[in-house]
Amino acid sequence: MSRKQHRVKLQPEERAELEALVSKGKAAKWKLTRAQALLKCDESEAGPAWCDQLIAEAYGVTTRSIESWRKQAVFQGPLSLLSRKPPSQLPNPPKFDGEQEARLVALACSQPPPGYARWSLRLLADQAVVLDIVEPVSHETVRQVLKKMN
Repeated sequence: MSRKQHRVKLQPEERAELEALVSKGKAAKWKLTRAQALLKCDESEAGPAWCDQLIAEAYGVTTRSIESWRKQAVFQGPLSLLSRKPPSQLPNPPKFDGEQEARLVALACSQPPPGYARWSLRLLADQAVVLDIVEPVSHETVRQVLKKMN
């Protein structure tokens, strides 16, 4: 059996809050599972101090989840497990703002260039760059913007 690196010792008020959450049973399943697992991990005088394998089997999670929950409880506090962290920022900022979207839609509604019967997505993407509406973008980005406009 592996030795625990992060030992959880709940304060009485933390334990009371977790027990209240579990006894109500009116919360998201992930919250209840984490609260129950934390209560079983507790190595204070009031806690049962179950091993990770028993907790994982009892609540249908992996031992790796239990390890990471214990680590987070030690470093950020046990109640931090009961809230989702908000995304720090969008992974990629949007390529088009409102004004650029409007200019793209106006371009798509205009007459296509000579020699073309209609605007293609690739043609729109290229022309948007030529007209300095936006930095170089793919035809897929143009498609998503136009689909959003419906």
